[in-house]
Amino acid sequence: MTQSGPDILLVDDDDDLRHALRQGLELDDLDVVDFKRPSDALEAIHRDFTGAVVSDIRMPEMDGMQFMARVLELDPAIPVILVTGHGDIQIAVDAMREGAYDFIPKPFRVQDLGAVTRRALEKRRLVLENRILRSELDAVSGIAERIVGRSPAIAALRDEIELVADTGADVIVIGETGAGKEVVARALHDFSPRATSSFVALNCAALPPDIFESELFGHEAGAFTGASKQRIGKLEHADGGTVFLDEIESMPLDLQAKLLRAIEERAIERLGSNKRIPLDVRFIAATKSDLSQEAKAGRFRADLFYRLNVVSLSIPPLRDRREDIPLLFERLARLARARYRREIPEFTPSLERQLLAHEWPGNVRELRNVADRWVLGLWNGFGNGAASAGEDFGGPLSDRMAAFERAVIEAEIRKAGGKLKDVHEALGISRKGLYDKMRKLGIASDLDG
Repeated sequence: MTQSGPDILLVDDDDDLRHALRQGLELDDLDVVDFKRPSDALEAIHRDFTGAVVSDIRMPEMDGMQFMARVLELDPAIPVILVTGHGDIQIAVDAMREGAYDFIPKPFRVQDLGAVTRRALEKRRLVLENRILRSELDAVSGIAERIVGRSPAIAALRDEIELVADTGADVIVIGETGAGKEVVARALHDFSPRATSSFVALNCAALPPDIFESELFGHEAGAFTGASKQRIGKLEHADGGTVFLDEIESMPLDLQAKLLRAIEERAIERLGSNKRIPLDVRFIAATKSDLSQEAKAGRFRADLFYRLNVVSLSIPPLRDRREDIPLLFERLARLARARYRREIPEFTPSLERQLLAHEWPGNVRELRNVADRWVLGLWNGFGNGAASAGEDFGGPLSDRMAAFERAVIEAEIRKAGGKLKDVHEALGISRKGLYDKMRKLGIASDLDG
C-alpha cells in the first residue's frame, strides 16, 4: 500500500521535549512531522492518513483528550498514543475507554514509544487495506464479483446467469471438479427474488444411500427404526428458496424417481406420512458428467435429466481460459490477504509463466489453494513437496493454519536433515517455541526425506 504522509504526527507544546522525541524516533527509522499546536496538526490529518498520532495530554490551547476527540471524529480508526505525566494516569485510562490506542507514562525511553508506534502503524495498515479491499469489491458488479474473468466464455456465462437468475427456471450446471459449480448456483440464488430465503446445498456423493431419502424428504417419528422424532427434510427446509444438488449423477436410481416426482408436482411426503406438503423451491443440479450419456448407459434417469435440463450452464475449465488466470489469481490473493493479514508478495513474470503453464486439474479450487500458500509464503512452485499446489487443506481457518504450519515445519526439518537447531533458526523462533509447536502439531523430528 502506498504511503501518504509521515509515520507519526507528534504534538507537544514543550519545544525541547518535542524536538528530542522527533530526533529519537527518526533515529529509529520512523518518519515524523511535529507540531507545537494541536490545531495545526488537525489540518494534516484526514481519513486516508496512514500513520499514527502521538500527543501530550497537558497543552494550553487544546488538551490531549480534546485533541484526540477531534482526531477520532475524522476517523475513529486512527491510532492515538498519549504521553502522560505521573498525575495523568487516570486521565489516560479514561482516554483508552474513549478510543485511545495506548498511553506512555513519563519518564519513558524513546525506543518504547517507537515500539508502541510500530504496532499502531501495523494496525492502521490493516484497517486501510481492508477498506481498500471492500471498496474494490464494491466497485464491481455483483455477478462480476462472483464470476471473475475477461474471457469470452466467462463473459457469456455471466450474461446467462443474469438472464436466468430471476426466472425461477430449474438449471443444470456442468463443470469439472473445482470449476466453481456451487459459486454459479449461489449467484443464481443470490441474484434472484429467492435471495432472502434458504439456499440448501446437498452433496449427493457424500450421503450414504440408507439415509438419502430421509435427508431429502424428512420423516415422521416412528417411520423406521431409530426415527425417534419428526425430521424436516432438505427440500422442505428450502421452501421459498433454492435447493442445490451437487454431483447429482451420484444419486441412487430409486431416489431419482422420487426426486422427479417432487420436481414435477412441487410437493413431497415425509417418510411415514401420507400428507402432501407443497413446495416452492427452485432446483439447481450440478454435475461433472455428461448426463445424456449417463442416461443412455442406464446410470441416470433420462426423464429426470430432461426435467432438470430446462437451462444448462457450462463452466469452462481453467486451462481453456488461461487469459483469466492472472486476474483470478490476483483476486484470490487479495481475499487471502484479508483473511490471513499478510502482505501480498510481488507478482513476478516467473510466477505468471508458471501459472499460465500449469494444467490446473483442480481448476479454481486449486488456484485458490496456490494463492493462499503464496500469500502465506509457503508456495515454492508446482510439485515442491509440502507446499505443492496439489494439496487441498480444507475445514475451519484454525485447521488450515495448523496444516500450513505443519507443512512448513516438516519441510524445514527435511531441509535441515533433522537438525532442530537449524530449523528454529531458519524459522526465527526459539528452540522451546519449535518444540512446543512440534508437540502440538504431532511432528516427529526424524521425518523421512
